[in-house]
Amino acid sequence: MTRRKLFEVLAIGLGNVMGLVLAIPGIAYFLDPLRKMSQSGGFESLARLGQLQVGVPQSFAVIAARQDAWVKYPKEPVGSVWLIRQPDGSQPAVIAYTAECPHLGCAVNLGKDGKSFLCPCHNSAFKFDGKPVNQVPPRGMDTLEVELTKDDDPQVLVKFDRFRTMSKEKTPLV
Repeated sequence: MTRRKLFEVLAIGLGNVMGLVLAIPGIAYFLDPLRKMSQSGGFESLARLGQLQVGVPQSFAVIAARQDAWVKYPKEPVGSVWLIRQPDGSQPAVIAYTAECPHLGCAVNLGKDGKSFLCPCHNSAFKFDGKPVNQVPPRGMDTLEVELTKDDDPQVLVKFDRFRTMSKEKTPLV
C-alpha cells in the first residue's frame, strides 16, 4: 500500500467517525419524543383503600415531577383527583375523577348539598357517577385509570391525565 493510499483510507475513516459523532445527537433528538411517550403516564399512589369511606368522595392532590425540554422540576402538585370507594365486591373498587371541569377546566368541588359535584365557574354540576346534571358541561366528569396493590390495605394508584376542555369527546392532552 502506498503512502498516498494509506492517507486516503485514514481520511475516509476519520470522516466517517466524525459523521457518526455528529449523527448520534441528531438521531437522539428525533427519537426523544418516543422516549418521553414511553416514560409518561405512570401511576401515582394517592391513598390507602382503608382511608376511603364507601360512597364518600375525597379529594387528593397529585404530586409528581415534571420535565419540560431540558428543565427538570422537583415533585410538586400537578392536579387533583376525586376518589370514590365503591361497595365491597364492586368492580372497580374505586372510581377516580379528575377535578378539572370538562367545560373550561376550573376546579370541581363538592356541592353545598354534599351529594354532587359543582364547578363554580359556570355552575356545571355532576352526580357522583360523573354524569352531568345540567347542560353546561359538554360531557361528564373525566374518569382516570385506577389500580390497587395486592397488600392487606391496598394502595390506590391513579394514572393522572389531563383532557381537552369544551369537547364532547374525552381527548387526552399530550
